[in-house]
Amino acid sequence: MPFSVFDSKGTPLDRQHMTWRDMVRKPISKLDDDAFTRMRVILMSGIEQEALRFSHMAARCNMALRQPLADVRRVEQHQATLVGWLLSSDHSPLETTIAYEQLAIELTASVAKAEPDNYLSQVYRFGLLEDFDHLYRYAALLDRVEGKDANNILQSYTDILPGRPTLEHHRAPRDDLRIPYDRSMAAMLSKLHALTITAAEAQTHAYYMNVGPTFADPVARQLYAEIASVEEQHVTQYESLLDPTETWVEQWLLHEANECYTYYSCVETETNHQVKAVWERCLDYELGHFHMAAEAFRRYERRDPAEIVGDFPRPIELRSQREYVRKVLATEVELRALGTQIVPKAHEDQASIDVRRQLNADGSPSEAVAAGYVWTPGTELVSHGAAGTTALIATRPANEGGVVMP
Repeated sequence: MPFSVFDSKGTPLDRQHMTWRDMVRKPISKLDDDAFTRMRVILMSGIEQEALRFSHMAARCNMALRQPLADVRRVEQHQATLVGWLLSSDHSPLETTIAYEQLAIELTASVAKAEPDNYLSQVYRFGLLEDFDHLYRYAALLDRVEGKDANNILQSYTDILPGRPTLEHHRAPRDDLRIPYDRSMAAMLSKLHALTITAAEAQTHAYYMNVGPTFADPVARQLYAEIASVEEQHVTQYESLLDPTETWVEQWLLHEANECYTYYSCVETETNHQVKAVWERCLDYELGHFHMAAEAFRRYERRDPAEIVGDFPRPIELRSQREYVRKVLATEVELRALGTQIVPKAHEDQASIDVRRQLNADGSPSEAVAAGYVWTPGTELVSHGAAGTTALIATRPANEGGVVMP
């Protein structure tokens, strides 16, 4: 059944209170909870952090919005704590990294499938294959540094295979910009998709920048540095999809609508009852925030919020997208970027090739870490004959890495 943000006013802001005990709940179990519960926690942590970033930027540019934004932001900060700290402390930073990449793959694949605009869907598929390769490289690092199997975190929902090689992700800045959607013509879902993926990638970039220096292994430090650089490119790519002519109030309205949409998606798909109660509480809070933004939209834009935000037709499909990802991997791994367009490898921008040549002059950490690594614990994931995998493994071996200078 479609969900409408106009059917409920949610919890009024003056009743959105939390104690420290409310904010710091019993965390999820690393091994006993479903991997998609962990992915929802990471997703909503990223959504809340994006809300805080946007609110601060908007407050710097809008005197009239400073007070209502500050009021909402205080609650968003507490929600960000409540959600983000559901992640248990027994996850090592590298295991959390594996979970971040799993979310990037499953969420981006779901968005690409549901995206009604063909160009935007292509952009999501392009980024998807890069996150897919990051997971493979980090899985090799987890094996090397901690002697652990990444599949303990992935729970067999996601393949561990090379994608578009990470050493080829580095592009000239002009090749990371994409064509934005048109605010007057784009479907609401396209706008929410762009906000969701931008938030997730921004959180991933920030996480890698923070945990990368904590490793002693020189290859690990260089791998985080390399992939953090790609994640910054991803933020550039996805945020360039947002129409820059949207007003600040319109952007606030869309941010609040997107928080409602993502919490609604979590409520509809969550299997952990305690965590589901968190999603329900946060959805009620976000409905309250949405109606504050809607009131500001009516007051300052003199327009009806229903012109911008309609019903949510269905939740985000948070489940394994393995078959879809395999299909994209088999058909689009050789695509590259030329300006705002996704093109065959032969037409790639020479400027991006030059950027890579300079960055990889001393070797590639992502190739070195995966040299000789093939994930083969006896499951179906790399079994020869699995659809879409055998040919790729045969044509793109993972162990052609360069030498990293520590």
